[in-house]
Amino acid sequence: MTTQAPKSEIALRKPLSTDGQPLNALVGRCPPLDANSTYCNLLQCTHFADTSIAAVNSQNELMGFISGYIPPSRPNTLFVWQVAVDEFCRGQGLAARMLSALIERCRGEQSIQFIETTITPGNQASEALFSRVYQELNAAVEKTVLFSRKQHFADQHDDEVLWRAGPLKALA
Repeated sequence: MTTQAPKSEIALRKPLSTDGQPLNALVGRCPPLDANSTYCNLLQCTHFADTSIAAVNSQNELMGFISGYIPPSRPNTLFVWQVAVDEFCRGQGLAARMLSALIERCRGEQSIQFIETTITPGNQASEALFSRVYQELNAAVEKTVLFSRKQHFADQHDDEVLWRAGPLKALA
């Protein structure tokens, strides 16, 4: 694995089925992200490729990934499930670049008007990322507890707070 990937060498693209195993390894290197099975990662890279984005270096190694999907009951909403950036690429704005590119693609291809994610309180990196991107979109943000530590996680996991932004302004 490369030791430092300059921003200029990182390309963004839709995920491929062959990204499933590298995604599994990437998430494993990105605590505190919840690890999924390789099969789940394969589904993210195939079934949800249109609502996900991969960042690869010049050797085509997976350096970042955002998985997302459109909730069936809200076809105008992109739910961002997980954001992973390899430690060698952190601090270079890759997460924001991926998220902005994914939102733009989904706005054009899927007519997305709202962006949602959940963030555990105190996850400063995620809070900063989504605050910055939502601000750039000039989108109002609502925050509510979606999954409660007590009610949903039996005190085994912190609350998951839903950050919902939108409606987004029409594309020019």
